[in-house]
Amino acid sequence: MITISLDGNTLTPSEVMHIANGNAKVVVSSDAMARVHSARSVVERILSNDETVYGINTGFGALVHQRISSDDLTQLQVNLIRSHATAIGELMSKESVRAMMAVRINSLAKGHSGVHPDVLEQIVHFLNYDITPAIPRIGSLGASGDLAPLSHMALALIGEGDVLASDGTTESSITQLKEHGLIPLELRAKDGLSLINGTSQMCSFLTLSEQRLANLMVYADLVLCTSIEARKASVTPADERVHNARPHEGQLTVSKRIRTILADSPIMDSHANCEQVQDAYSFRCAPQVHGAVYERFAALQKTLNIELNSATDNPLVFPDHSNPGPHEVLSQGNFHGEVLALTADSMSAALFELASISERRIDQMLDPARSGMPAFLAKDSGLESGLMIVQYVAGASLSELHGHAAPRAIFSTSTSAGQEDHVSMGATATWNLLQATSRLAEVLACELVVACEALELNPLEPAPFVSALKQRVRTLVKPLQGDRSTSGDLIAVANELLESKWLARIEAEVGRLNR
Repeated sequence: MITISLDGNTLTPSEVMHIANGNAKVVVSSDAMARVHSARSVVERILSNDETVYGINTGFGALVHQRISSDDLTQLQVNLIRSHATAIGELMSKESVRAMMAVRINSLAKGHSGVHPDVLEQIVHFLNYDITPAIPRIGSLGASGDLAPLSHMALALIGEGDVLASDGTTESSITQLKEHGLIPLELRAKDGLSLINGTSQMCSFLTLSEQRLANLMVYADLVLCTSIEARKASVTPADERVHNARPHEGQLTVSKRIRTILADSPIMDSHANCEQVQDAYSFRCAPQVHGAVYERFAALQKTLNIELNSATDNPLVFPDHSNPGPHEVLSQGNFHGEVLALTADSMSAALFELASISERRIDQMLDPARSGMPAFLAKDSGLESGLMIVQYVAGASLSELHGHAAPRAIFSTSTSAGQEDHVSMGATATWNLLQATSRLAEVLACELVVACEALELNPLEPAPFVSALKQRVRTLVKPLQGDRSTSGDLIAVANELLESKWLARIEAEVGRLNR
C-alpha cells in the first residue's frame, strides 16, 4: 500500500482514486502542516483581541451580523454542523465519500482556512482506519460549499451521526471511534465552517467521472475502429494531412489514435482500392466528433487539477505576521462551484454526442441495405432477429443520455434570506455527469458487441489492436449460433469498459496508444 502526502498543491485525480479505493495511506506533509499552524495563529490572535470576523465569531449566512460571545464559539460550530446535516436521498458510495474526505484534507492543507491541526488529523485517521461517514447524497446547491453532505461527514468526526458498517449497513460513529481508540473531534472557532464550506463533494463526483472517462475516451476510438473494420469503411478520413489542415487538438489526437489502431490491418488492405467513394458521416466524421469530445475532456482535466489543489472555504486566511490586522482574513466566494458545474454540463453534453454517433454506426452495421451483411447479423434472417434489439437498447440508453445532456447549472435558487442569492447546482451537475458515464459505456458496449459479431463474417484478421479487443469481448460474449438473450453480454461488456481492465492488457500486448 502506497502512502500519499497531501500538501495542498500537488494532489492528482489518480491519487484521489487510490485513496478512494483504499489502496493508499494518507499523511499531511510537514510543509502543509506548518502553513496550517500559521493560519491558525491568525484565528487565535483575532479571538484574543476580541475582534469581530465573519465565520470566527459571528453567525452564518443571513445571520452574519450576529456577534457570538467567546464562551459560545465551540457550541456555535457544533450547532452549525448539526443544523446543516440535513441531506436526503441514497447514501453516497464508500468510494465517493473517501474521495470527498481526501479532497477536503488537501484544501485545508493549503493553509488558508485557519482550522486547528486536529481537524486534518481526524480526517486522516478516518481514512487510514477505514472509517467512512454515512452521507446522503442530495442536499448541496454547489455554493456556500457542499454544506449538507459535508456536515454529515463532520458529524461523524465529532462522534455523532452514522458511519458505514462492514456489512453494508450503518452504525453509530462513536462505536467505530472507540474500536480504533479515537476520540471525537473538538470543534474550535471556525473549524466547523471550514469543514463544510468547500467544493469537496463536487470534486469527488468529478474525479470519479474523470477516471472513468480517461479510459472511455480511448475505448470509444477502439470501438470505432472495430466498427470501421466490421463495416469495411475507410481509414482515409483519419489521414494526417486532413487534420493538419484543421489542426484542432482533439482531431489531431483522435486521428492519430485511429491510424495507430488500424495499422497493419489485413481487412483494411483488402479493400484499399475499392469503388466506395465515401462512408457515412458516423464513420467519415468520427475524428471531428470524437476529437471535439476529447477536447471537452481535456478541459475537464485542467479544471479538476486546479480545483483539487484550491482553497474553497470562506473566509480565507492570509497570514501576514509582520503586519497583523483585519486584512489577513478575507470574505469571498471560492466555495462557489460554477466552474465545476459548467465543466460537468459541457462534458455531459459531449458524451451524448459520442454515444449518438456510436448508435448511428450500430444502425449502419445492422441494416443489410447499407452493410451488405445479413439483416441484423442473424444466422437465419426472418426466422431469427439476430442483434436487432441491441440497437433499441443503445437507443434507450441514448435517450437517458439526452436527459443527462440537459444542463444543471442553468437553474439557480435564492437561499438564506437572499444572502446566498445565486447558486451553481454543481453537485447536481457533477453527479449527473457520473451517471452519464455509465450510459455512455452501455452504448459503446452495444456497438462493440455488434461490431465483433460482424467481424465473424470476414475471414481476414482485423488489425492487432482490434483483434486484441475482440479476443477480450469473446471471453464474455460468444458468437451468435441462433437467437439468444444478450442482456447479460451487454451488461458485462459495459462493466468491463467502466472498470478498464482490458485496456491495460491490450496496450501491454500491442503497444501504448497516444493520449
